[in-house]
Amino acid sequence: MPMHKNVDQDSYITKRRKKRVLEVLGRRQRDIVLVINNIHDPHNVSAILRSCDAFGIQEVHLLYTSEPFPALGKKSSASAKKWVDVFRHTSAADMVEKLKSRGFTILCTGFGAGARSLTRVDFIPPVAIVLGNEHRGVDEELIRLSDGEIYIPMQGMVQSFNVSVAAALILYEAWRQREAGGTLARSGFSEAEIEKYYQEWIRK
Repeated sequence: MPMHKNVDQDSYITKRRKKRVLEVLGRRQRDIVLVINNIHDPHNVSAILRSCDAFGIQEVHLLYTSEPFPALGKKSSASAKKWVDVFRHTSAADMVEKLKSRGFTILCTGFGAGARSLTRVDFIPPVAIVLGNEHRGVDEELIRLSDGEIYIPMQGMVQSFNVSVAAALILYEAWRQREAGGTLARSGFSEAEIEKYYQEWIRK
């Protein structure tokens, strides 16, 4: 009897896992990506990846031109990297060219003269959101190559959020707009893409 019970329990967990994987993949967004630019603290990077997974962002780009690529462990929020595609770059120009060739608008976080409030940005079209170094912000070259800057309006004396908190707030606003506009399903994976990721994820 105990052996049959274990087999049934394992079968139930497997079915439940398959259902969960398909539900998550059905909410993934293919036309919004995040760019992490020279963020120094690997804990911040890990937390950002966790937020990406939480809000259905599948594609993350690491652009490191002056800092070493972060070493991400397998514990805590770093485990989110299993569910997110991470691409490494050392050239801002090459990365921007590739993203723009795919139809992405590049928006950097920053406080330049033309920066727009987060609440005044349309996140429905394809967009790549760039987060910069904790102290220096986004690289000047990348800002010049981008299509604009965005900022999170704040009401207190402090001028900025921790970069991982800022990532979560921006991604939530993008998700909120897409959910309210009914575009989440249309921005998701194709059936072929879902099948591809399903075969990869079910073994993790």
